[in-house]
Amino acid sequence: MNIRRLQLEALKTNSMHEYSVACEIIRIAESCAKERAALKVLNIGLVIGDYSGFIGESIQMYFDEISQGSLCEGAIISIKQIHPKLKCRECHKLFERELFSFICSECGGVGEPTDIGKEFYVEYIEVDT
Repeated sequence: MNIRRLQLEALKTNSMHEYSVACEIIRIAESCAKERAALKVLNIGLVIGDYSGFIGESIQMYFDEISQGSLCEGAIISIKQIHPKLKCRECHKLFERELFSFICSECGGVGEPTDIGKEFYVEYIEVDT
């Protein structure tokens, strides 16, 4: 799965649009299906962080259109949304920030940004063999 994560990470850093991302997801899923001699792709699990820059609904819309006639046609995209978290400088607790606040609810310290919430990758692919 690391290769798939890196492939999607490359798309993110190149500021590609959801259409191109949907194309890449289909390519990855079909490659996985062919490796397993599968008849079709049933479900694709995506992890999308709120700060990833991608919108799950847009990816789903493009995926539904582009996948027609492919092994992915009719596949369900299951999206796990990841909310950003801060890390407290004092107690090191990870926490979701409140609106207009960076204060840790545990100790009152100041939170600093983490990479949590920037994720974007294929978590799993289910196929029909």
